[in-house]
Amino acid sequence: MPTERLSMRRIRDVLRLKYAQRLSERAIAASLGVGKGTVGAYLGRARKAGLTWPLPETLSDDDLDLLLFPAAPLVPDGERPVPDWLVVDRDLRRPGVTRALLWEEYRAAHPLGFGYAWFCEHYEAWKGRVRPTMRQIHVGGEKVFVDFAGDTVDVIDPETGEATSVKLFVAAMGASNYTYAEAVASEGLEDWIRAHVGMFAFLGGVPKVVVPDNLKSAVLKACRFDPGLNRTYAEMAGHYGTAVLPARPYRPRDKAKVEVAVQVAQRWILARLRNRRFFSLADLNAAIRRLVDELNMRIMRGYGASRADLFATIDRPNLQPLPPAPYAFARWKRARVAPDYHVEVDSSWYSVPFGLIRQEVDVRICGAVVEIFHKGQRVASHPRCPGRRSHVTVPEHMPSAHRRYAEWTPARMLAQASKLGPSVAAFCEAVMADRPHPEQGFRTCLGVLALARSYDPVRLDAACRRGLSIRARSVASIRSILKTGLDRAFLEEEAGQLLLQHPNIRGRGYYH
Repeated sequence: MPTERLSMRRIRDVLRLKYAQRLSERAIAASLGVGKGTVGAYLGRARKAGLTWPLPETLSDDDLDLLLFPAAPLVPDGERPVPDWLVVDRDLRRPGVTRALLWEEYRAAHPLGFGYAWFCEHYEAWKGRVRPTMRQIHVGGEKVFVDFAGDTVDVIDPETGEATSVKLFVAAMGASNYTYAEAVASEGLEDWIRAHVGMFAFLGGVPKVVVPDNLKSAVLKACRFDPGLNRTYAEMAGHYGTAVLPARPYRPRDKAKVEVAVQVAQRWILARLRNRRFFSLADLNAAIRRLVDELNMRIMRGYGASRADLFATIDRPNLQPLPPAPYAFARWKRARVAPDYHVEVDSSWYSVPFGLIRQEVDVRICGAVVEIFHKGQRVASHPRCPGRRSHVTVPEHMPSAHRRYAEWTPARMLAQASKLGPSVAAFCEAVMADRPHPEQGFRTCLGVLALARSYDPVRLDAACRRGLSIRARSVASIRSILKTGLDRAFLEEEAGQLLLQHPNIRGRGYYH
């Protein structure tokens, strides 16, 4: 930008110190607090204007301004042609191109052309005439502005005839105004992400920056200096290698491009579709796509080119390449691991290593997969349960005691009990049959089997036989029988039966 002019009072001081005080240009600059080059430039203009000191008393500030800064000729001659401002504006959208560079090229082609200050001043004036709201110069491929249109369009259910209002997502490239539009069911996070995926595919590349509004699907905390991005939105940006820079709250000029694009989309798309009826979102988007293509091919007044032409020459060469695969939508949530080492996701529970009990974890829900992360490291991955109120547990996540307990089944329990004796198996079977669910008796059965570590299996089998006779159903009852020796009567009876068994002995049953 050109240096701001000194006031006429200070210019008079420059002339006074030079011609009346005979100070050097360096001393004048130090005295007035300006640059030495600035002092030299004003003295040069004074010499060129033929000014002497003291200045005439009748010379006003306006007259002095005209002498030092004569107006440019209204009709420049052939040696001082006016630059083509449309070309200048288009070139400024290319990366690395500055006004100083374009002015140097202009002066190289026309050595007697206008100066840099005139160049900048008249370029700004041209911009104001062509597009009064145009405040920013956007570099090609740098930014895409995104937002939802305020107006909606209806999609009719062919079976019920019910009309549902859907939202119009609009995006505009900063440098070329190249526009994309897509109808989505809502402003929710999943539709917001899906619209971005479609936008990147439409562009065929990725801009360096995405500028959204502060809607909740994009920004969790609207803050001018430190906005908090939605975790899924940030993950999508990372997948495409772009950055998200939300517009400042209540600053529509930060996203003036998309504000204008939304207005154009409402007039060019929604207004043209107002009398048509659509029975699916796909049919609506097909109609929108045709109108978007027509919009991008129209010649823009003041530019002499279409959005598609500007996009092809300015934006597309500077876009980053698309990733190998589009982003797959994923939801994130924070959860605390319950005492049973499971976390809740959509009314189902998924296990994590038991060492994370009471810890906070991040849960990523993507399609048919549930992933759980702790401090950035994935600690569990499960297939998503389609039902509700179900438990998905990995054995390796369980403590060893729980794992052994979880591996038991009723058949395995009875097989293990049979190794200790038929009465032990019968007792375990009776315990499981006495509960609403066999698994509820596992703990009792395991307690009975554990008694074999302290007592002989023969005694344990006899104790279970006595327990069956008195309809006992607890470990405490069997342990009490063993401690008091009540199992011995059953052992003696069994031993007596074995000793008296002989074909010549009738037995007591013979006499009754």
